[in-house]
Amino acid sequence: MATTMERDSKGRFTGKAGVGRHLGLIGAAAAGGAALGLLAMLGRKAAVQAPSALSEDWVEALHKEHLAVLKLFDLIENTDDRATTRRSLHLAQLKHALAKHDVEEGNVIYPALREAGMAEEADQLTREHGYVKQYLYELETMPYAAPEWLEKLRQFRADLEKHVTEEETDLFPRLYGQLSEEKNKKLAFAMNKEGFKVA
Repeated sequence: MATTMERDSKGRFTGKAGVGRHLGLIGAAAAGGAALGLLAMLGRKAAVQAPSALSEDWVEALHKEHLAVLKLFDLIENTDDRATTRRSLHLAQLKHALAKHDVEEGNVIYPALREAGMAEEADQLTREHGYVKQYLYELETMPYAAPEWLEKLRQFRADLEKHVTEEETDLFPRLYGQLSEEKNKKLAFAMNKEGFKVA
């Protein structure tokens, strides 16, 4: 049964009857909204991290992430100079995927390379990640419709593919081979944990 609260000539409530009940409903709605927001965020994180998290093999997981990044490059490269909104959206997706990937490699894999006696190689890979950020900055600050924008993206992709090839064909297999099965599983778990933080 609905109750009507009394109002003054300016439309303000004059009594306290029912105010607590209304505040309780508002509080419950806010708590429900916050819970739904939290669940949505966790669901998004799980979806973003799923391809890596489902693998106990960190080399395979990183390979899958490399392939996903290359697919994003494909999407962007298949745009023309008029598709500036699409370029912007796909570049944001690319930036997020690379940031997550950077955290996983930089916080887990590259330190493991250093521990395994490949410090010079790990340092070079870290420097190359700096250039990835430089490319992203340049692409974000250039007009998306500029003819040189796509040229810059293609140069970025070529440099990134060299980086990925070195990781996948040399450094990562060497590290994987030096570590025990248990250590490789721990590395995969640590890498996925780092990725989930920023997914």
